[in-house]
Amino acid sequence: MEGKVVIFNHPLMHHKLSIIRDENTGTKDFRETVSEIGMLMAYEATRDFPVVECVTKTPVSVAKTYKISKPVVIVPILRAGLGMVEGIQTLIPTAKVGHVGLYRNEETLEPCEYYMKFPTCIKDSLVIVVDPMLATGGSVCHAVNLVKKTGAKEIIYVGLVGAPEGLARVQREHPDINIYLAALDEKLNDKGYIVPGLGDCGDRLFGTK
Repeated sequence: MEGKVVIFNHPLMHHKLSIIRDENTGTKDFRETVSEIGMLMAYEATRDFPVVECVTKTPVSVAKTYKISKPVVIVPILRAGLGMVEGIQTLIPTAKVGHVGLYRNEETLEPCEYYMKFPTCIKDSLVIVVDPMLATGGSVCHAVNLVKKTGAKEIIYVGLVGAPEGLARVQREHPDINIYLAALDEKLNDKGYIVPGLGDCGDRLFGTK
C-alpha cells in the first residue's frame, strides 16, 4: 500500500514552530516546545492506527470500546529525535522506545551508524520513527531500513521540518510509509541544512552550541 504525505496546517503548530525557528529562543523553551509539537503531531499521526473492539464494564452498565490493537514503539534517531519522545509518550504512555544512533558524514552527507537497540516486540508493533529534521533524507531512510530488517511492517515517520529533497528521497526509497511533517521548507543549502529551517536541532535541544 502506498504511503501518504501529510503536512500539518494547524494554528497551534504554526505558533509553536515560530518559537523554535526563532534564533533567540533558549534551550529550555526550545526543548519544551519541540516536545509539545511532537505531542500535537502524534495525536494526528496515530489517527489511522488499527483498533480492536472491546466490551468494558462501567459503574453503570457495559460499553462497546476500542483499544489500539498492537503495541507501539517509538524509534528516535539520536540525538535530536529524543526531543520528540516525551511529547509522544504523554499521549501513548505504554509505548516502548528503541534507539538508532546516526551521525552525518560532513563530506558525503550520508549517515553513519553507531548505535541500534530495539524492543523485542518491534516486529509486531506499530512503529513511529521520529527525527525533527528531514534534510537529505539519508538518516530517516537508513533508520527505516533498520526497522524493516526486524520484520516490522507498520511504520510511520514523524518530523518537524522537512526539505523537498529529503521528502522526495524517503518517498522514493520507502513508498509504503506515511510521512508526517509540521512544515515543508524551501530547500537545502550547499551544506545540507534546511532553509529557512531552525538550525541544528540537536545542538539547540541540548545546549551544545
